[in-house]
Amino acid sequence: MLCPLLFLSAFIVLAGAQQQTISESSVLDISSCPITYYGQKYEKLYVNFTREEIAFCFDKFYNPGNKGDCIMGSSPDKWRAVLSIVQADSFLERWIRNKTKTIQNSLRCSVQITMPINNLTMILNLFNFGTEAALSLEARGTGLVALHTRVSDVVINKLAVKVHNQYHNYTIDISGCRHSGTVYKPGTGTVDPEICSNVTCSETATLQTSGCGPLEYCQGNGICRLASTCTVTGPTVIDVHGHMNSIQDRCAYSLFSTPLLPDFLVLGNFRDRRRKDVSFLDSVTLRVDRHYIHLEQGGRVQLDDSTLTLSSSPQLVHGVQLSKDQTGVTAELTKLSISVFFDGNTAQIVLKGPAGSSVEGLCGNSSSSLSDLRLSEYSSTSCEMQYSEPADTTIDCTSVTERCNLLKEAPFSSCNTDIDPEPYITACTDTLCKYPAVDGLNCQFLKAYARACSLHNHTLDGWTSNTGCSSEAFCQDRTCSDHEFCGEKTVSGDTRCFCRTIFASKYQANNSLGDAAVCKENTASVTLVGCLLEDKDINYSALQLNDPTCRGQVDELTHMVTFSFNSSNRCGTVVTTNNSYIIYKNTIRSQNYSSDVITRKDQVQIDFSCVYSQPSIHTATFRIRDWSVAQRITSGAWNYTLTIKAYTNAGRTQLVEWNSELQLNEKIWMVLKTDGLDGSMVSVVTDSCWATDKASPTSSPRHDLIINGCANPADPTVQVEENGLATSTYFSFNMFRFTGGSSDIFLHCQLHLCPKQGNNCIPTCNTPARVRRSASLTYEPEAPAFISVSWTY
Repeated sequence: MLCPLLFLSAFIVLAGAQQQTISESSVLDISSCPITYYGQKYEKLYVNFTREEIAFCFDKFYNPGNKGDCIMGSSPDKWRAVLSIVQADSFLERWIRNKTKTIQNSLRCSVQITMPINNLTMILNLFNFGTEAALSLEARGTGLVALHTRVSDVVINKLAVKVHNQYHNYTIDISGCRHSGTVYKPGTGTVDPEICSNVTCSETATLQTSGCGPLEYCQGNGICRLASTCTVTGPTVIDVHGHMNSIQDRCAYSLFSTPLLPDFLVLGNFRDRRRKDVSFLDSVTLRVDRHYIHLEQGGRVQLDDSTLTLSSSPQLVHGVQLSKDQTGVTAELTKLSISVFFDGNTAQIVLKGPAGSSVEGLCGNSSSSLSDLRLSEYSSTSCEMQYSEPADTTIDCTSVTERCNLLKEAPFSSCNTDIDPEPYITACTDTLCKYPAVDGLNCQFLKAYARACSLHNHTLDGWTSNTGCSSEAFCQDRTCSDHEFCGEKTVSGDTRCFCRTIFASKYQANNSLGDAAVCKENTASVTLVGCLLEDKDINYSALQLNDPTCRGQVDELTHMVTFSFNSSNRCGTVVTTNNSYIIYKNTIRSQNYSSDVITRKDQVQIDFSCVYSQPSIHTATFRIRDWSVAQRITSGAWNYTLTIKAYTNAGRTQLVEWNSELQLNEKIWMVLKTDGLDGSMVSVVTDSCWATDKASPTSSPRHDLIINGCANPADPTVQVEENGLATSTYFSFNMFRFTGGSSDIFLHCQLHLCPKQGNNCIPTCNTPARVRRSASLTYEPEAPAFISVSWTY
């Protein structure tokens, strides 16, 4: 009869197969008949010869040190082989099935390699049955032929054929499946309860695996447990058990902690927005390794005090993988299999692994009171204060409820069995029946539910188009300051930073746009609140002081706008006086400000001023041990100090000490000095000085030393220097005592401040006992002040 070898050879010739001759190491293209070798599909064959073996490898050339998928056989006498690709034939398929019994798919093609070995002709056939494959070894002649199949460094099958002037054929099934580097033969598998893994290789070599889902974890006994999800949106916390909590204040709360990692904490910070009586989740903070990672509105992420730049590629920061896309920011702590997502309004904490079974904080411990979970160390001292506001009569609660109930309709309803919509619906209606549906709130609760569903593999196709919402984060990449939040200018319109209501109320109560003027060290400034300016549609860049070149400076972090002037740049400041004050006034005005009767443009005019007050009446008595006296003058926010001292030499270097002895008719020099005044703006004028023998400046007897700013002509020892020239004045006189009276002498001086702008402050002493002031001196003191010193002999 016709032997099978002759039959196969005849079949090759009849099929007209293309042949390739192999005489050296070669890479052969078998893509027209790929072979699935123990579960791995290959389209190339690497052939190389050694003295002892010929290697047919599928993934790389054979090397004793390399691990690969190879068929190793006896080396041919001559390094020569012929490869042919053979098409399928029904007779050939029946013949192979009869040999293997386990093959179930249909034959598609085969790869045939023919080579001479000693006195033998060996033919290696690799049959393609789709996901299955078979290997046939044929030999004719006399001798020994051996080969083995291996995957990596593991030998799977061995064949050894000893032939003596006859034909032999051996066929094996090289089908299989691979999983995690392990080969499984058809109809076999394995179960690992520790990791809840079930691997099966079907009869047709199709790999089937089962285990815990993407949001499940294995309990170690073959049972998968669903990972827990906690949602925090608006003022509402929906914990891992589906229970609700509502935050009524503006404090920080513990959302998640676990005894498994004591130093790790997730906390939520709640703040007010457009109403005082409704709080919203404003930011999320992760405490890890004594560092703080802040997830804030607008997608901003800060590590302690530094801002991080994130992308969709995870960035490892203190064991936390941080990434950001158009939907929000994700932080993953792989050590505990915890994921925290925040889009600026909603936080979702997914708990996998062992952390899900020991949840503390608002996300897990529903038995704890809110006060137990409030974190005072991360909250403001006034965060617990409660506010009440009138109801918003523009809100239609019926319409709000209808929209919130969309969560029970398609496409959301497909998720209702896995995620209970009721807590989300309640959170939605409770909030939107009290707070206007602006700033993305109309979609916020729907979006939170949709994302919770996506975590359970519910895609909810079309939910955004059905509701008019977007899956992207609201106010992405817009950064607001601590006293601001990001909101809509108009419904579904552009966004900007708005003032928080509680912060703005202190200004609105006074119809003010900023803080009071600050007068300090010869500089006057006023700071306006940027978000209040925007509320009135005022562009800060269009504002100026009296001098158009003096513009406001905006702080990029706080958005506060500051206008200022000082002694070197007065910016058009106007100086006026009244009774006891010198007033420096400027105005913040719009560039288009008009003094016409009518205007059709918004006008801004904000006056602010700083004052120097005249020294108040103050008498300080010292005997010789107290050689000087000073009084602190407070003028709004401009403060200065007035001091009087006595010296015994004209250079004013020898101070009268407590134990100094003064002789009658000895000349002494007095200095009235101020500290804290700007000499370019004001000067000090001594109007009069006189002595009495009692503490009261109005007592008698009295001796005048200075009258109307000039030396008393009746006392030729008196000399007055630099009066009204600067911020200090000097005079001298010879020591005396009152006859027949007390041994005490009390010296009193009356003085005032004079603004230099437009004035001549120096007294004119042309005639005795009379002072004539320049016609340009416009200020006349009406409330003179006193400073007094005394001696005891």
